[in-house]
Parts: sequence; C-alpha cells; structure tokens
Amino acid sequence: MRAPRVKLAGTVLALVGLENKRQFTAKLHQLSVTGGLLHLPNPLDEGIKVEIIFHIASGTVRNRAVILFPMWATHGYLQPFEFVELTPENQQIVSEHLEKLLCAARSALSQDTADELPHEPRT
Repeated sequence: MRAPRVKLAGTVLALVGLENKRQFTAKLHQLSVTGGLLHLPNPLDEGIKVEIIFHIASGTVRNRAVILFPMWATHGYLQPFEFVELTPENQQIVSEHLEKLLCAARSALSQDTADELPHEPRT
C-alpha cells in the first residue's frame, strides 16, 4: 500500500545539499513518510544522494535521500526523492504533520459535502 501523501504546492522551502557540498533551495511540492517531490528549475541526475532540510509545523527535518527520475513540469521539473533510513525523530515529525494536514483536508471535505446535502424543510 502506498504511504499517505500531502500536496504542499511549494509552500515549504527545502535546502538540498549535494555530495560535493553545493547547496540550493527548492520548493517542497509533495510529502510522505517515504519521500516527496521537489519543484526545481533544473533536474538532478537520478540516483544521486542528497541531504534535504525543511521546516514544517511539527519541527525541522534533516535527512538523507536518493533522487529519483524527474518529470517535466510547468516552469521547471518535479523531482521525486526517497528518504534513506528516515530517523525515528524525523519520521515522527513528518507523520504528525501529515496527520494534521490530512485531518484538516478530511474536515474541509466533510464540511463541503454537508453544505451540498439538501436540507429538510423546517415546519
């Protein structure tokens, strides 16, 4: 089964560190406990190892990841990555944040559905 994922649409910035010590920022487009999707102006080579650092409401995540095959997107590329040995602390931070966002989405969806249901006439 696929891990739950949340679309962040670039609202979270990430610092990506390459093995040659070069660093750059990217927008975190999607996140799950197994990895995510970065929005980049230029793609990275598949299979390279990076360190990704980002801050979400639950805390700061700093973990190693491997880069997967990029996909062309409007204004750049969507670059998937997979966490390598996500530390228990980082897993807790990501899981808590995902759960909060998923609960908020479910709540908004159930509210939208309730608003669309026909109401009983009052007597």
